[in-house]
Amino acid sequence: MREVGTGKAAIEIEGNRADVYVNRPEKRNAMSEDVLADLTQAFREVDANDDVWAVAFLGKGDVFCAGMDIDMMYEYDADQHWELHQKVHELFDTIGAMTTPVVVGIKKAAIAGAFELTLPADFRILGEDAKYGVTEIKMGIYPGGGSTQRLPRLVGLGKAKEIVLRGDFIDPEEAERIGLVTEACPSGEVDERTREFADELTERAPLGMERALEAFQHAFDDPLNRGLEVERYLSKELFSTQDRIEGFEAWMGGRDPEFERR
Repeated sequence: MREVGTGKAAIEIEGNRADVYVNRPEKRNAMSEDVLADLTQAFREVDANDDVWAVAFLGKGDVFCAGMDIDMMYEYDADQHWELHQKVHELFDTIGAMTTPVVVGIKKAAIAGAFELTLPADFRILGEDAKYGVTEIKMGIYPGGGSTQRLPRLVGLGKAKEIVLRGDFIDPEEAERIGLVTEACPSGEVDERTREFADELTERAPLGMERALEAFQHAFDDPLNRGLEVERYLSKELFSTQDRIEGFEAWMGGRDPEFERR
């Protein structure tokens, strides 16, 4: 395992899978400015690594992330809070723009800002006893890290309003039912299942996943005809790759493909 920046994030490579960690277990991985900056750097590094085909996003220790550092949040004035939010959105936007799939493992807690930290990921694995939700409405504010924008894209506007305005923790079975999380699993198996899910993705065509994620970026931000145009263009690119030939030959030959990302 290699620490990144100030050491509040870390990267571990296993085959074609990268594990990215929030590395502040003594504070239940609460997000400080150093955590935000180090995670941003870590995700940019793994996304630029051609040998990384999937990412497992985990928390060191017993908890994924308790949210923003509450002491820091209490002390900051409005201007400091604004500057902090720029760093929050830089991290979240970096994850959301990844062309390497990200699977986040949510064990014990992902509250408030940590809940929003999970939203840009492609897949969410939730522990059955995890406290998962946005509670800011009970503290005189509201969640401003993506809950009014990314969350409706996952669960619909009505359900997103319910989650934000009630400010309650979400039952894991309900979270899975409404499509907020990919699956719920026993709390002691979250990290293992997250790595396993990411490993399954590394068996798929890396260039195909990369182009698909690029195309998905246009699903909500562009008109339908523009999104379909991008989809066709990116699909066409793949037909000149060696991995496309390998994939077709493996399929017709009844064997598992051996992709090389070329």
